[in-house]
Order: sequence, then C-alpha cells, then structure tokens
Amino acid sequence: MNLLIVEDEIRLCNSLVNNLPWEQHGIEIVGMAHNGLDALELIERKKPDLLLLDVQIPGVDGLAVARKVREQGMMTKTIILSGHDNFTYAQKALEFGVSKYLLKPAGDEEILQAVLDAAGQLRRELEQKHSQDALQEKWKHNLPHLQNNFFVNWLNGKFVEWEVTRRSQDVQLELEREARYAVVAIDIDPVPEEETRFQQQDMPLLQFALGGIAKEVLPDFWVCSDPGGPTALIYKVPSDKEADAVMLQINTDVARLLSTVKECLKLTASGGICRTTGSRDEVPELYRQAVRALQNRIVYGGNIAIPFREEPGNRPMLPTDPNMEKSLEIALQTGDENKATEALEALWSFSGITDAVSVDDVQENVLYFSALLIRIMQQQGWPFKELAGDDFVHFLSPQSLGHKEQVHALLLRVVRRAAGYVQKQRMSVSHQIVKQLLGIVEEEMDQDISLHQVADRLFVNSSYLSRLFKQETGKSFSAYVIERKMERAKTALLDGAKISEAAAMVGYHDGSYFTRVFRKYWGVTPGEVRP
Repeated sequence: MNLLIVEDEIRLCNSLVNNLPWEQHGIEIVGMAHNGLDALELIERKKPDLLLLDVQIPGVDGLAVARKVREQGMMTKTIILSGHDNFTYAQKALEFGVSKYLLKPAGDEEILQAVLDAAGQLRRELEQKHSQDALQEKWKHNLPHLQNNFFVNWLNGKFVEWEVTRRSQDVQLELEREARYAVVAIDIDPVPEEETRFQQQDMPLLQFALGGIAKEVLPDFWVCSDPGGPTALIYKVPSDKEADAVMLQINTDVARLLSTVKECLKLTASGGICRTTGSRDEVPELYRQAVRALQNRIVYGGNIAIPFREEPGNRPMLPTDPNMEKSLEIALQTGDENKATEALEALWSFSGITDAVSVDDVQENVLYFSALLIRIMQQQGWPFKELAGDDFVHFLSPQSLGHKEQVHALLLRVVRRAAGYVQKQRMSVSHQIVKQLLGIVEEEMDQDISLHQVADRLFVNSSYLSRLFKQETGKSFSAYVIERKMERAKTALLDGAKISEAAAMVGYHDGSYFTRVFRKYWGVTPGEVRP
C-alpha cells in the first residue's frame, strides 16, 4: 500500500515519515506535502492508496482536499489528523468519506493503527472488486474478445496501415493516425516453488486476473491479453501532454498497478515500459521495447516496473523462426550466460554435428553456427570481431579447426564473451543513472533530498531507481544520503562552523532535529565534535 502524508508542521511530518515502522507493515511512503496545493498535485500524480491528512494546512485546507479526493471517485482511504475537537469538522470529514478522525497529539501507535485499519478496509474492497465471479462475467463478453484479438495482431505487426484503420473501427476502437501512443508489458512473476495455491495450469487464469485488475486500476489504458506473451497495456496520449510528463506518469501508474496486484492475488508481477511515445505505426516497435524491458527482471528481480533503456549501438531486431535459435538470441540479449550456453548445447545436439562422419559435414555445421552467431550479433549492433577475439581467424578460415571438440569449445567461448559484453553494457547504462544520482546528492546537500523527487527528475519510477542504486552501491538511497550529510556536517564542525551553520549546510532547518540525527549517527552531539 502507498501512503501520502500531508502536514504543515515540518518536525511532525518528518517524525511521521521516519519514526513509524511503515515498511514492516507493507506501507510505502510515496511523498509528503506541507500545504493543500502541493497535496492535490501529489494526489493527482501519485494516486496514493492511503492519505494521512492534517486539517489546518496553508492554501487549501485538509477537508477541501478530502472532498476533492471523494469527488474524483478515488479509492484512496483518508485519515484526518486534527488539532480541533470540533463536531462540525468531524461531521464534514464523515461526509467526505474519511476513514478515521484523530485528534492531536495522537500517539505513534494510534496513528499507525488507524492507517493499518484503513489499509485493511481498502484491501477488502479491492478483493471484492476483483472476485472470481466478476472475472468470470467479464470473460463472457464478446466485444472485448474481438478487441483483444485486434490488439494482439496490431502489437505484433501483423497489420498494414489500412488494416489498422479499418479493423479498429470494426471493433469500435478510436485509433487516430495522428495520435501518440505508449506501450507497457506486464506479466505475473514465476510462481515460487513453495506456492501451493496454484499449479502451472492455473497460469492462464492468473494472467486473465492480472488483465482484469489492470482494467480497474488503469481505466485510461487498453488492456490486451496475449496468449503467447505478456499482458500489454496501450495508452493513447492526450494531445496536450508532453512525452516526458506522460512517461513519468506511466512509470507511477505501473508501480501502483503492481502494488495492487500483490495485494489482490498475493503474487507479484513485473512491468516493462517502452522508452517514449510513438506514432500509431510505431506501436509494434514500442511493444518490442516493453517486452525487452520486462526481460530485465532476471537482473533486478520481480515486483518491479522497468523502463526500456537503449543499449549503445543497438540496431532494430529482426525476427527468427526456429525456437532453439530464438532461445539463444533471447539469452544473449539479456546477458544470461547460463541460458545462452544451454541454448547453444541444445542447438549443438540438434544439429547432429557429433554424428558427422565427413569433413564437409563438420564444416557445413561450422558455417551454420558462424552465420547464426554473426547474424544475432550484427542485428544487435555488437562488435563481432571484438567478441570473437583471437578466435576470429577460425571464422574466416573454418578449415583451420582440427576437430569437433575444438569447434564446440570455440562456440562456447564466443557465446560467453557475448553474454559478458551485454552485462558490461547494461552495467555501463546503469552506472550513468547512479552517477547522476550521486551528483545530485553532492550538489544539493543543503536541501531535503528524497528518492521520489530525484526519480521524477530522472524520469524513472522510484522502485526501479531504489533497486538500481542498491545494486550499484550496496546500500539504500536514504542511508547513503544520511551518511553523506553527517560526514559533511562533521567536517564543517571540525573546521569551526557553528552548529546552526553546519545544520543548514546539510539541509536541516530544525536545530534540535539535526542534533538528534547527528547523535544517532555519530554517537556524540554536534557540540562535542566542535574544536
């Protein structure tokens, strides 16, 4: 569940964010606001599941914010935190669908329990919305089935331009040629071995349930269930929206969808997001990007939304028909050395080269494998000569290979080099994002730095950025920020700075709060550090 905190008292707001064990109860803080206008903007963008809201806040008051949430028909559960023991306030709060009305000073346990109660209420409502009966009823509708078939063929590039226009009209879909589109690929993560509720034959039903939840949570998206692949989400971009803003919102929406899937099905799902928006003719390419991004969950783990990142030198990927060749191609694309060698071994056995009895038979197989590897690598823009290394001479002159075992060892070496190259390229792309993040922390040390704000600026979702940062640095982003701020503050104090000056240098405007954080980190007060 996602929680947004709105409180104008900065110390209290920081205390609510940092001093309550939200993560232990499956609650994620997606933002905090100190006035009503910022709260409304964050609610519109983050679509929180839960809202902890002060009544007396600058700009738009808390009750007006609660009323706006109610009028928009959102399922968000609101908990009021008020300093006014006034029946009129409480009565209006009930009219606006507020789940709980707490009076200040409310204790941490009372606040935590109120939020957990609201989360439980929302969870029960979501489970009711996505009950088995509702899913079975939707399955019977004929038009959605025809529309789904259209989407499958469109995404996979099986229509020429005039067919897209005509067939979309036949199934009552408005797909303007001048409009822009974005595509997301979502899929249930592999079911853990210890999971006893579902078997392999249940996967079609789970995928169908995933599509049903997506339709409820993201009503502005078209949902396409592809029996041969992941579930696709297609978004037609409003004409007044910029591409960067749209992709940022999509990242947020997909992360929210994955959270709802986990709550409803008690299983996780992942999503791959295309790089940017595109024309109607570019939708098949956008879908390819989304699927490629989804494949990267093998690197980052499940329950995550992953934006597509073009690797340097990539060229458009051409389809190949044989299943075993395709398995090798996909394994190399994802940099999975184990699966790539398994696919190569399968092809090796299938080719019959081990049973070849003549030089011509062996060399023909060498040419086949050489052509296959060269084609795969050229399609991806990888430097084949560099990856072949000292073995490149054997590809120029196959007859230089003395026996079948030498051919086998050569192919394994090249496949492993290619997989390692992809891993290195991916790490290079990831390193650039983390490098930008580290630069922001150093340059804006005197400000309040949050992962959600930085993720918005880098146009990625916060879950992806958090996991990428931890993978690169070995520590969480919040822990790293505190570490750098406390080191900077200590250095400033040792150089003779006043406590208030050191606090301001690292973004703390409340001296007592700075002192508590400093003492918790270093074990001494700022005053004890000063020379």
